Amino acid sequence: MEIAQVTTKPTQTTKPAISADFDTFLKMLTVQMTNQDPMNPIEGADYAVQLATFSGVEQQVKTNQLLADLAAQSSLANMAQLAGWVGQEARSAAPVWFEGSPVTISPKPATTADGATLVVTDASGKVVSREEVPVNATSYAWYGADAAGDPLPPGKYTLKLESRAAGAVLRTDPVESYAPITEARRGPDGVELILRGGIAVKATDVTALRAP
Repeated sequence: MEIAQVTTKPTQTTKPAISADFDTFLKMLTVQMTNQDPMNPIEGADYAVQLATFSGVEQQVKTNQLLADLAAQSSLANMAQLAGWVGQEARSAAPVWFEGSPVTISPKPATTADGATLVVTDASGKVVSREEVPVNATSYAWYGADAAGDPLPPGKYTLKLESRAAGAVLRTDPVESYAPITEARRGPDGVELILRGGIAVKATDVTALRAP
């Protein structure tokens, strides 16, 4: 029985870009020395300056690569920490997703207000509800009813609090609410959290966490 012989080609190793550039620099330096004017040769100090300049660039490239690697490792560490947030409920001023269950909000009326109204707008920007909120309430359950008291359809809604004093509107502020976190991911502006309904919020905009 014949035994087939398997031949393997030697593995070619690819030089790092910096090493390849250094080889190119040495070749260029050799050509420069070969073709220099013998009546006016290049000073040795000039060669030293060229070599020092290339060495400085080489070190800067290595430094930039190290900084990029450190930044990537830091980002991964932050993502690993945020992974524990998934499944928790985050409080933020993002829009809310309503699908029948009450939404817990944290109204913060102006300190001089004697009245507060929760103004609810739908995804198209239409005001669908105005609801009085106690000025001393630190937590309030919004049940998702329209002006007639009928349940609103499932969807995304924006909640704002209108503070009043003596019948005049003092200011209108976004309202913070709790929503479950379904995902943590990296976005163009940093790490962002995805809340129920696909609503995205920056991790830095979350003001509180709680167990569901």
